[in-house]
Amino acid sequence: MTTGRPTPFDHRMAVFDTDDAFVAAALPFLGEGLAAPGEPPPVAIAAPHHLDLLRDALGGDAKQITCVPHTEWYTGSAANAVARAAAHLTAHAGPGGRIHLLMEPVWGGRAGRSTRETTEWIRYEALANPLFGSLATTALCAYDTRTAGPAVVAAARRAHPGTEVYEDPFRLVAELDALPLPLPPEGAEPFAEPHAAAVRSWAERRGLPAADAELFATAVAGAAAALAPLDGTALLWGEAPACVCELRAARPVADPLAGFVPPPPDGLEPGPGLWYARQVCAYVDIRDDGGGATVRLQYA
Repeated sequence: MTTGRPTPFDHRMAVFDTDDAFVAAALPFLGEGLAAPGEPPPVAIAAPHHLDLLRDALGGDAKQITCVPHTEWYTGSAANAVARAAAHLTAHAGPGGRIHLLMEPVWGGRAGRSTRETTEWIRYEALANPLFGSLATTALCAYDTRTAGPAVVAAARRAHPGTEVYEDPFRLVAELDALPLPLPPEGAEPFAEPHAAAVRSWAERRGLPAADAELFATAVAGAAAALAPLDGTALLWGEAPACVCELRAARPVADPLAGFVPPPPDGLEPGPGLWYARQVCAYVDIRDDGGGATVRLQYA
């Protein structure tokens, strides 16, 4: 994800509770980006009404800012957001990833729709530090307390360097993963070999459209290949769209970034399967437990 001479990722956070406070935090940041020598124009990814306020406040400078409604940027899972950011930096950032990004999550949408989904977005904020750590990108994550509750803001502070409660990202992720996964339901169906054809047929019987069943089956088969050798049978359960597969790996998944980084072309771990699974599925939960790991994929 990096080219040229690496410099540290500058990962900031702004908390506000009024529109005026949002503008007061955003304007100096965007101005800093506009004044940075040799840097592309800054990007503001925010709620549409916040973008309107910025355009009004910026006046003639507004045409120099790339504005993206956050509902068009944050359209999938946390892993999708990592991929979207990496692709944007590759295509539009300056040398070494130089660019200013103002980023406001959609807490009234997917990111805030459940405790589990919120946990995934806090994981994204924490893992952004090592994932983009070698880049010269400057990011300001904007948290509106009117849509992001106090528990979300408190957790996000722990994911942003420079706050008084910042945590090592891997320690924070380990804490998020400390709770065990719920037990599979009694009716879970065992599959000795989770081949794509068998999983696809099962998913279609559970109500997934053919195209979605194909995506889910490919994700399961790819994850199984990346985790091989498996320890015991795979389990599948649920009804469309929330089809679930649980795989048991015979060895731990040592890398906390597994599946968040595109696999290298040399074919070494973590392999393309976990990357693809994180891009396709709503959730990929990984729990190491001593000598092995439980990996649970949920399509939606």
